Amino acid sequence: MKILPHRDNMLLIDEATLDGEKACGRYRVRGDEWFLQGHFPGNPVVPGVILCEILAQSACVLLSASQTAGVTPFFTGIDKVRFKKPVRPGDTIETECVITKSKPPFYFAAGKGFVDGKLCVTAEFSFALIKE
Repeated sequence: MKILPHRDNMLLIDEATLDGEKACGRYRVRGDEWFLQGHFPGNPVVPGVILCEILAQSACVLLSASQTAGVTPFFTGIDKVRFKKPVRPGDTIETECVITKSKPPFYFAAGKGFVDGKLCVTAEFSFALIKE
């Protein structure tokens, strides 16, 4: 929470750790989230855009707290997104993200999300740290 400005319903990682140059995140889908309402009745599936946001929030952990003081991370692009397996209530999505390039204030990352060790989403994305 020192790094990410997200709160309440938009904070989509329960925990995150650094493993060298890799950020690892985790989010347990409870089933009562706002984004599952109507997506899809009787067959709830986490929307792809939410999976991308989970990856992006995980990647932001790679930035030091000092870099993120007084700035907000904004998505600037998403590329090569692939959805391999649906994520459903009761699942815990585990992420692995790396920064592939940086030219402050722009950062480029690649991420993967897994449920029970099975790949469910991959993406490349970029974001900018913008002063508040």
